[in-house]
Amino acid sequence: MLNILKSVFAEKKAAPPKDTAADDRILLNAYCSNGDPPTMTFPHDLLGDRDHGDPELGKHLDGFMGYVQSRGDGAMTRTRYHLLRHIQKVRRHVSVVVPAEHLAAFHAWALEANAILFLQNGNIHDPAGLLLQASDGAQEDPAAQIPYPQEAFERKARTDRLLAERAIHVPSSLPPVIAVPEVSLRSPQEVAARVLALFAVALRAEFLSEHKDLSLDEIGTRLPLALAAATPRELAFLQEATPAAQDLAQFGWRYEGVNLLAWAIGLIDKLPFPDAICDVGHLASLVLDADAEELISRAVLRPAAELIDALDLHYRLHWAVRQADIDGKNAPDGVIPGVVLERHHALNWLARFENADWDDVDTPT
Repeated sequence: MLNILKSVFAEKKAAPPKDTAADDRILLNAYCSNGDPPTMTFPHDLLGDRDHGDPELGKHLDGFMGYVQSRGDGAMTRTRYHLLRHIQKVRRHVSVVVPAEHLAAFHAWALEANAILFLQNGNIHDPAGLLLQASDGAQEDPAAQIPYPQEAFERKARTDRLLAERAIHVPSSLPPVIAVPEVSLRSPQEVAARVLALFAVALRAEFLSEHKDLSLDEIGTRLPLALAAATPRELAFLQEATPAAQDLAQFGWRYEGVNLLAWAIGLIDKLPFPDAICDVGHLASLVLDADAEELISRAVLRPAAELIDALDLHYRLHWAVRQADIDGKNAPDGVIPGVVLERHHALNWLARFENADWDDVDTPT
């Protein structure tokens, strides 16, 4: 069995905890998606507290995910899937010894920290201490819940009401998306640079689709910072003399990513409901008439809550679009699937979903 505790906080020269059976103290590892958990006001011995400033935390979390996937028969259950999603969102890892008589206070802290708990016996519990996954594959507690901040549930409820008003059905079982205390957004400079790169590939796709030429040299002359920000897949497309029709179509849709990210840094005032394609002419004037270096250096992101509101909406809309396709039906009235997909991709990248680079961003629903 993977020893999750092995080498954890080895640099901290704390005395090891006493035997819990002898002194009724319990060693707990809390994996918090809240990057700023509350202060522990109950008696405890803190063995370690680290965030992603510790380069070893990422490796440790990868190991933890492997452990989750290895338990039982390894089948992907709903609980296991959301456990993995939680681990991907972890921003703090706290190791602590708590006297048994203060466990209730610890569980209240874990709820505010939005933490799952790993015990010495290899079991994983929810903030209240209910069993989410047993080390030996035993049945989980049916009352156990993957933790989400209250803010996330409130956002989900608002989105559900908005969609219901438009007669768009999404199941209530769809989980919340990431919340403000959990998110680590891309920098505004990264976003502005991505706007330039996306515009370059979309522009070339448009030109080639209309049987016009737009060479890499021409793009480099007009949008040099766009090339610097392009991904490997984008560069390959820009360098390809005769891209496949599928690539022309896919990269042509990137204008919608430009539009979303331009809104994210305030170049566009409002992000309308995805019932129409974006105004490409307006985007062109924003990008081509701008001083690229100034555009990047002065970029400022909208408040995280606004960005996550948009993510929550497009996550649920994407589910509705995909389900309609599975059922052989048209997309919900007033929804353009391509716009939803591109926006969801851009928002997942912005919110560092699975910490994926642009070319590898997934949009599961």
